[in-house]
Formats: sequence, C-alpha cells, structure tokens
Amino acid sequence: MRVLLLEDDPILSEEISKFLKLKGMICESVPTGSAFIQKQETGNYDLFLLDINVPEPNGLEICRHIRSKNGDVSIIMITAYGEIKDKTDAFRAGADDYLVKPFHLDELLLRIQSVQRRRSHQSNANTEIVIDDLVIHTDDSKVFRGGKEVILTPREYQLLLTLAEAGGKTVSKKSISEKIWEVHLNSNLSTIEVYINFLRKKLDRDFKVKLIHTRPGYGYFLKPELKANEA
Repeated sequence: MRVLLLEDDPILSEEISKFLKLKGMICESVPTGSAFIQKQETGNYDLFLLDINVPEPNGLEICRHIRSKNGDVSIIMITAYGEIKDKTDAFRAGADDYLVKPFHLDELLLRIQSVQRRRSHQSNANTEIVIDDLVIHTDDSKVFRGGKEVILTPREYQLLLTLAEAGGKTVSKKSISEKIWEVHLNSNLSTIEVYINFLRKKLDRDFKVKLIHTRPGYGYFLKPELKANEA
C-alpha cells in the first residue's frame, strides 16, 4: 500500500512514516498543501492521510480537490480538531474517516485496515433493494429515489445499505459502529449522527414520505412512514 501523508509537525510525521513502513507500507510525507498536490498528481497512492491545519491549501481544501478527481482513493483526516462541526466539514469534503490527535499509532493502523477493507470489498450479488420509491442497486452501489439518482459517498452508502438490509428493524448505534467503522469507539457515536443527517438531507428532505427514522435510545430504522417527532 502506498500512503501519502500531509503533516507539518516533523516529529509526528516521522513517527507515522516509520510506523507505517514497519507495517509493510510505503509512506511518503509532505508538510504543506502545495507540496501534497504536486506529489499526489505525480504519484499513484492508495491512501491519503491529511492534517487539516497545514500551510495552504489546508487539509479540507486538499480533500475536496482529491474527491473532485478521484472517488475511489481512501482519505483519513488526522487532526487536533475534534468538534462535531469539524468532523461534519471533513465528511462533507469526502473523508472516509476522522482521527483526532493525540491517537495511538495502533488505532491509526486499525482505521487504515478498516477503510481499505471497505474499499476493496466487491459485492457478488446482482440484486436490488426496493423500499417505497427508494431503489438500491447492490451490484454497482447506485441509489435512486423517485426515479432520480442520489449521489452518496461510500460511507453514506454503507450506512444506507446497513439500514436497508435490516428490513425495517431498528439498528443500534453500536451495531452500526462495529459493522461500518469496524472499531467500536464512543467517538463514533456522534459521527453516526452526522451521517444520518447527511442521508436525511439527500434522501428525505424533498419527499413527503420519510424513510429514515430514529428510535430514541435505541438506534435507527429505514421504513416508509410519514415523518413525526424524530430525534
């Protein structure tokens, strides 16, 4: 696996690079956004690790730039910014995962392995899941509502598919965290809420019949019901 790291802290950059190389990866690092873009456009990388607060362009701008050109490469944000808004901005920009500093290098490895497994997974089923006017094509990961395609990020699609496969039953946050993130951490619970809001805006906001619902204290379920008093 080839990794390109954007990190302006030379000590942390060296620690991450050495650790990933010990794990059998090829890791290159740069301290600025401009240097990252130059490297990224001339190299063939499998994973990008992006700090947000770096000399311009910053990590969020870099993430948007990558996603505008490449929807398949994995992106993990590694940053000291840990507020919900920061995570929301990163996921909207196209990040696959978000790790708040300080963190253990072993946790970084787990996140990398988790993201890569999801990216490399190819469904063998050539089927459709139909819920009201929502159609999920599991063979090519395309989603349609009301006959129009809805563009989802890989993580949004995984969350939607998890809810759809439950057949209307409630899926707990714990189950979602373990299945999609593959690492059960309390920090993931707020991240799940962020992604549920993303899905609601893309799939429910413009439709009278709401599909994504909250069961307070338990989790979420996907079912064609009129929206009422959701948390």
